[in-house]
Amino acid sequence: MPLSEQEQRLLDEMERHLLHNDADVVSAPSGDRALSYRNLVYGALLLLAGVGGLVVGVILGDVWGVVVGVIGFAAMLAGVMLAVTPVRRSAPAEPRQRSTAKRQDSSSFMDRMNDRWDRRQDGR
Repeated sequence: MPLSEQEQRLLDEMERHLLHNDADVVSAPSGDRALSYRNLVYGALLLLAGVGGLVVGVILGDVWGVVVGVIGFAAMLAGVMLAVTPVRRSAPAEPRQRSTAKRQDSSSFMDRMNDRWDRRQDGR
C-alpha cells in the first residue's frame, strides 16, 4: 500500500531529523578507512605460515606438536585479522580555528559529538 503525500513528507522529515541529530544511530561509511594492500600481503603470508605451523604440529604429534599447532593457529588468526583490518587514510591536517576551541569549551558533550559528525559528513 503506497504512502500518502502527508505520510511521505512526515517520513522524509523524520529521516532528515535522524540524519541531523542522531549521529549514533545512523551509520554511514565515512570513507576515511580502507584496506591496505601491504596489510593484505603480510596477512596472507602470516596465514600461510600459520597453516604450515599447524601442519607441522599435526606431524609432530607429541606435546611439542600441540604447542606448534596452537602457535600456528594463533598465527593464522593474526594473519586474518591483519588482512581485514582497515587502516585510516592520512589526510592533510587543517589548521584549527580559535573560535572553534572557545565554542567547544562552552558546549555540551552531545553538541560536540554532533559537530564532529557534521564535519565528518561534510568531508572536512
